Amino acid sequence: MKTVLIRNARIRDDQDLQDIWIEEGIIQKIGSRLSEDADRVIDCEGRVVLPGLIEGHIHPDKAFLEERKPNISGTLEEAIKNTGELKVQYTYEDVYRRSEKVLKWAIAKGTTVMRAHPDVDHIEKLLGVEVLLDLKEVYKDKIDLQIVVFPQEGILKSEGTLERMEEGIQMGADVVGGCPYNEKTLEDSIRHLELVFDLAETHDLPLDLHVDFADHTEDPRYMLTERICDMTMERGMQGRVTLGHVTSLGSLEPEEASALFTKIAGAGITIMPLPATDVYLNGRNDKKNVRRGMAPVLQMLEHGVNVVFASNNIRNAFTPFGNANLLLIGYLLAETQFMGSAEQQRTVLDMITYNAAKCLGIEGEYGIAEGKKADLVMFESQRLSDVIQDQPIANFVIKAGKVIVEQSMNHAAE
Repeated sequence: MKTVLIRNARIRDDQDLQDIWIEEGIIQKIGSRLSEDADRVIDCEGRVVLPGLIEGHIHPDKAFLEERKPNISGTLEEAIKNTGELKVQYTYEDVYRRSEKVLKWAIAKGTTVMRAHPDVDHIEKLLGVEVLLDLKEVYKDKIDLQIVVFPQEGILKSEGTLERMEEGIQMGADVVGGCPYNEKTLEDSIRHLELVFDLAETHDLPLDLHVDFADHTEDPRYMLTERICDMTMERGMQGRVTLGHVTSLGSLEPEEASALFTKIAGAGITIMPLPATDVYLNGRNDKKNVRRGMAPVLQMLEHGVNVVFASNNIRNAFTPFGNANLLLIGYLLAETQFMGSAEQQRTVLDMITYNAAKCLGIEGEYGIAEGKKADLVMFESQRLSDVIQDQPIANFVIKAGKVIVEQSMNHAAE
């Protein structure tokens, strides 16, 4: 199938319905009532069409572990401990099966690009990277997969991890990860950052770090965002650094937070809240008025920060929930961050489309515009501002001009 014509698509709420003509996997023309012929015609009947969703931060290798060893305390510390104990039992077949299930779920729900963070350490070694590289090849026609070498157990306290990260990059990993708070001292956390910045510079790769994952500012290992801003600018890595979690930023005083958010924006750093995990693990010691435990999304957007959200974990010790549905995570974010207006709910969609494309460095080929790659998803909604609250199914998912998911259309949302 070389050509596809999508008719009567809602691609903006303030615009008439549009037709989209695709040839050889590229959007060639957009307009009203196009006359082009096509091998396949799909009539949206006014339904929403978005560029394929982008899952910017997920751990497929750790999915579905909750039933094996539940996190009784609900803390980050126990989540790391339990997962470390379970990783000893990993086999290739086990990790492949669980990871593949995550990919299949995500694709069915409209995700066409994913950045995965397999653990690299003295326990799992490079098994997760190996599995995801294999899945990247098997599913290359359905999802674009970026792979992060992620030192979950730390670097200085996990012998051989830095060397394994280097090896993972040689195998084909795309991004350098980091987890500086999982070191024993502040000095080790800072050294951890220096090592991953060095690795990223050496291989000319972007950085994606887990940082500042706390609901307080008392432990300096969980207050490294400003230092990372300085390092990013000193090394000329603006636009190539992403910080996940950063929930400690929600505990800053307003004036201090404002100055830091301005600095983050100036450094071109993307901030990626992970709502399902952040809300679940934080605020555990609060006896009343329990904190929401998330980075303050609205304030960061107001300061010009590129903000993205993602699933992070699927049914494990860090998050015993999830079905790889980014719209569900968007609903949680919108509720907890007071993003209820129509405009704000459209902004939530931007965070898993255009903002995420900028974060992953694919904005040049991404989007609904002539000349862009034809990665599209049609949802059972009539307006973009309703998608988050409708939680619609993905009627069609199109990858590089090919229909890869097709689910029945009905008129429930009309």
